[in-house]
Amino acid sequence: MGMPAVRAEVNGTAAAAAAVQYLALVSYGHFTAMQVRDGRTRGLGLHLARLDAATRELFGTGLDGDLVRSHIRHALASDRDASVRVIVFWPDGDAVPAVLVTIRPPGEMPAGPQRLMSAPYQRPAPHIKHIGGFGQTYYNRLAASRGFDGALLVAPDGTIAEGAVTNIAFFDDTTVTWPDAPCLAGITMQLVEPRLARHGLPSRHAQVRLADLPGCTGAFVTNSRGIAPVRRIDSTAIPVSPALVQTVHGVYDSVPWDLI
Repeated sequence: MGMPAVRAEVNGTAAAAAAVQYLALVSYGHFTAMQVRDGRTRGLGLHLARLDAATRELFGTGLDGDLVRSHIRHALASDRDASVRVIVFWPDGDAVPAVLVTIRPPGEMPAGPQRLMSAPYQRPAPHIKHIGGFGQTYYNRLAASRGFDGALLVAPDGTIAEGAVTNIAFFDDTTVTWPDAPCLAGITMQLVEPRLARHGLPSRHAQVRLADLPGCTGAFVTNSRGIAPVRRIDSTAIPVSPALVQTVHGVYDSVPWDLI
């Protein structure tokens, strides 16, 4: 199966070959990814704040949120549902950073429980959703070749940080625990975490190691496509709790959609 068709615009116009070539050769920049339904997305303010903060850190200047919204709306054209990616980079000689918006068909998280393979890798500058993630892609492909659904990134001592393209949380029948390790604060995680307590699920950040997994009674991953339970990490089976899955999905479903 080939990759779904992509439509791309840079600063509100069709992406020129030079811009794509620059990204391919330099691979320095950052992005955010979102699912759009009926011209809306969850956590729009968090997406815009992420883009502005990373642009300031990488390029020393801010990024106007209204401008980003305008570029997304223009790229969407008549599409009301889509997978949208906003990439920020700064071609040599340009006066300001460039904003690339790509449009693909809408996507959803696979419905079935996930099987994850631990991988000895941690992303550089993990707090930034940066482009050029060779390590993540390498270990995700390696995991797939071994029958897993994705990779779980861990430190040399077995401390769990995040999934290759997800955040992960663990459950012990009482509390949801997010790994306290260098990782990207995903938008879905940021939306779900503060709402859990209202639904009877207290949460915390604490160190989680692979050796701790036998005591886990549930786990789930989050990313821009949604939420999925985890049923296995390496050879360790993780119980899939229907009640936990239902509650976390209910929390996510309660998040309002913001007009772009």
